Amino acid sequence: MKHGDFTELAKYYIDRPGYSLTLLDFIKTFICKTANKVDIKVADVGAGTGKLTENLETLGLTGFAVEPNDAMRAEGIKLFGEKSSFEWLKGSAEITNLPDSCVDWVLMGSSFHWTDDKVALKEFYRILKPGGFFTAIWNPRDIEGNELHEKIENIVYSEVKNMKRVSSGLKLTTNEMKEKLFSTPYFEDLIFMEAPHSERMSKERYMNIWQSVNDIQVQAGKEGFLRILNNIEKEISDLDEIWVPYRSRAWTVRAKKK
Repeated sequence: MKHGDFTELAKYYIDRPGYSLTLLDFIKTFICKTANKVDIKVADVGAGTGKLTENLETLGLTGFAVEPNDAMRAEGIKLFGEKSSFEWLKGSAEITNLPDSCVDWVLMGSSFHWTDDKVALKEFYRILKPGGFFTAIWNPRDIEGNELHEKIENIVYSEVKNMKRVSSGLKLTTNEMKEKLFSTPYFEDLIFMEAPHSERMSKERYMNIWQSVNDIQVQAGKEGFLRILNNIEKEISDLDEIWVPYRSRAWTVRAKKK
């Protein structure tokens, strides 16, 4: 398995959590008010299997779901079935294959760190309507002070002593994001928001989420990752369900007028 290759992991992504609806609704309301619109069109780029896309649909939004990986996109299309709220397309952050000035809001859920950010920002500016918005959002676990989840985190780091996580957004600072998002001449007016939320899960779902994690599998190797999974299963063996705390963290910028 390679960093950033989710082909073998697509089947587990259905069990991943969505993002904070409260946070997304706040950003949506702000954009609608700023744009003086009731309805806005969105593009979820790097949509994966549709976790963020599903949240956006829940908020009454419509638009495009763009995903480069065939297996991930197939899961998203299956999730949405006959629904017409989002059109699923093959494309990437750097080449979305969307028309010029076609959306009011572009989002990337837990995927902006995989992009060539300067190229991606130029592409987002192209597909956004004048004064449109781009949001980079992550959904890391919020485990500090939680005994169970800190133990599980120690299991991972005990197996891979020098673990280097591909960004989950937990440790990202606004200064770091400002440097990235303002590295091109296309965006301004950075706003940061975060909101906690939690999900109750079965043990099977919880383990499937660990199966979906790319960077740990790459660094631990096949045998090491199996040891991690086995030790996590032992830690949760006496539990009927697991509450997992998350913290959605979002950075939003506005496209400069064309």
